[in-house]
Amino acid sequence: MQQQNQQNNGMMAEPPTMISTKDLLYLTDMMSWNLNVVKKAHDLAQDCQLPEIKQAIEQVGQMHQNHYQKLLNLTKSQSTQMN
Repeated sequence: MQQQNQQNNGMMAEPPTMISTKDLLYLTDMMSWNLNVVKKAHDLAQDCQLPEIKQAIEQVGQMHQNHYQKLLNLTKSQSTQMN
């Protein structure tokens, strides 16, 4: 039943217990993309003169920082399972 629900909406209820090497490489790419956005948002916010825009940019940076941290935690847990 759970597998059927996953196929219907395309979402998994929780991550798999083991991640393939290919998936781990994709997660690493996603981490790089998120970290890049965090750095760019920080630099852009530093140059921004409008407080409302600066706050919005900082929120975007924080969101990507949170995504990066979640992915990092996921890959760390995966590497400890592999050892």
